[in-house]
Amino acid sequence: MDLSPAPVLALLVGLFHTGLYMFCAVAGVRLVFVAIAAILGAFAGQALALRLGDPLQIGDFGLVWSSLLSWLGIILIVAASLLAPARSGQSR
Repeated sequence: MDLSPAPVLALLVGLFHTGLYMFCAVAGVRLVFVAIAAILGAFAGQALALRLGDPLQIGDFGLVWSSLLSWLGIILIVAASLLAPARSGQSR
């Protein structure tokens, strides 16, 4: 079974950007969702980089698009958690 390096690199890029986010902000319970969104965003960014090209590549892996879509995933999760109503008895 031949495995493409894209899922592994997307995992690394997504976890790296999750770590950067954790360094700048406290995620709390939403850390798992932030990490999943960052990894899926990095994987989607790789697919976009294959179509549009990327100025900074590691082999065939587009690092710029992967990073941008990874941060887009993080921003979407943070925005959704801020807009969601707070559960009674819990604070953010």
